[in-house]
Amino acid sequence: MAVDNDRLMEFLGRFVGDLGATMAAGNVVVGERLGLYRALAGGPHTPVELASAVGADARYVDEWLRGQAAGGYVEYDAATGAYSLTEEQAFALTDPQGPVFVPGAFQLALGALRSEPRITAAMRSGDGVGWHEHDAAVFEGCERFFRPGYLANLTAAWLPALDGVADKLRAGASVADIGCGHGASTVLMASAFPASRFAGSDYHDGSIAQAHKRAADAGVGERTSFEVASAQTFGGGPYDLVTTFDAIHDMGDPLGAARHVRGKLATDGTWMIVEPRAGDTVAENLNPVGRVYYGFSTFLCVPNALSQDGGYALGAQAGEAAIRRIATEAGFTRFRRVAETPFNLVYEARP
Repeated sequence: MAVDNDRLMEFLGRFVGDLGATMAAGNVVVGERLGLYRALAGGPHTPVELASAVGADARYVDEWLRGQAAGGYVEYDAATGAYSLTEEQAFALTDPQGPVFVPGAFQLALGALRSEPRITAAMRSGDGVGWHEHDAAVFEGCERFFRPGYLANLTAAWLPALDGVADKLRAGASVADIGCGHGASTVLMASAFPASRFAGSDYHDGSIAQAHKRAADAGVGERTSFEVASAQTFGGGPYDLVTTFDAIHDMGDPLGAARHVRGKLATDGTWMIVEPRAGDTVAENLNPVGRVYYGFSTFLCVPNALSQDGGYALGAQAGEAAIRRIATEAGFTRFRRVAETPFNLVYEARP
């Protein structure tokens, strides 16, 4: 083999970064669970001080801090031996109710990786691996990964971008949230629009049990209902608004789901489709965000779709053209992109 040494070193540099990031995932989750980031947000700490503050062993904490500093997740002062967080680090690492919460994404990743033996076998056989078959950290991590983005954008930007929908919600509308998981999106909408009623559904019974609890804890239980049902079988209607959040690309039969949504909508109803940010071609998605989504999609989205009937496996980087095609084939006559973030694209489909 004629190996170019410079190109080899460039590749190995990428490998070292990836290996460090892989181990960083576990360390970030540990730091969040032990309260290490929250304690550091209060001011600089030496390893001994930080260990005492959270009730942990100082030697472990010392090693953890060194790795965090090497990765740029905490700051180190060589003169004092103390570690601290910048405002930006604290913003992203310490508040699960904020618009950015990094530990949730790493929790999701670790949960997904626990299925590696099953995914390896499925890649050989072509069989699917259902969402319900994954580690529980996938369900909790998914909620904690996506909820901050919904918290920042759903009621402030996405719903107002839909034609006339915010006014309907304020006056009192009927809403179905399909593939609702733990109900984060359902509860956020119900909290923002007390005159409306919301029905969440998901095929995973464990997630629906959590959704009931989330709604009760938020004080919106009387205006929300949840059922164990697929996107092709959810009940109720007619609905003024149907929503799907980061779910269509996971389905084995998204066209069947779209047709069912179309049949459940009121005459002047709206389907809001939130999907991962993606271009229509592979080349457009060869970037850091695409890499994240392709990685998750290999472990979660494609296996789930292949576990279901329907013949689709869009994957997390399906792109606008694929979503538009499904909506059009299902009978929707109007389709447009209404909003976007670094991680999501939001579409409006109408009969």
